Amino acid sequence: MLMPAFVTLSGRSVRLEPLSLAVVDDLVAAASEDRSTYAFTRVPAGREEMTSYVEAALAEQADGRTLPFAIRWLHTDRIVGATRLMHLEYWQGPLPWPPGTRGVVGEVPSVADIGYTWLAASAQGTSVNRESKFLMLSHAFETWQVHRITLKADVRNQRSRAAIEALGAHLDGVRRAESRGADDTVRDTAYYSILSSEWPGVRERMLGRLGLLEAA
Repeated sequence: MLMPAFVTLSGRSVRLEPLSLAVVDDLVAAASEDRSTYAFTRVPAGREEMTSYVEAALAEQADGRTLPFAIRWLHTDRIVGATRLMHLEYWQGPLPWPPGTRGVVGEVPSVADIGYTWLAASAQGTSVNRESKFLMLSHAFETWQVHRITLKADVRNQRSRAAIEALGAHLDGVRRAESRGADDTVRDTAYYSILSSEWPGVRERMLGRLGLLEAA
């Protein structure tokens, strides 16, 4: 299995940079703005927790399981959070792929999740999250040519679920008692997905919401 290559994804107002220990202090500052917004999201607090968080993400990248990013908001030239392409699966072949199926089997991920996304309070409610998702979806569907992207949210997190649904993602269902929640309760998780066949429509919709349709 190949480790997913470090890559920088650049947009109009956001740049997703490879996560590294060099940005730990920037991440700590971002996570310290207003922690009351993290009721349903686990966000490391303090330098020790953040260092462990980054080290764990890099270890998963070395195993070929994740591609983590620090989110830089170009408007302020600050790191304002983190996100990742994760749960990377590599479907080994040969397989009887359906007509029109794309992808290089075994060399790049076949499916992936987008998750572990959190933002500083000052970046919430802006286009940062939407453009970050657009950059990762574009990389996954157009460079890796994945078959599916999965997005998940605590079933109680209406703000996160609304943002996922605004992308045009399909609700696959709710997995009950899926994990331990950020508030130390038993969490039910809503699962959403976008298929490669749906990406052109999702892409156009996102470009319109980002005000980039004419530029595309």
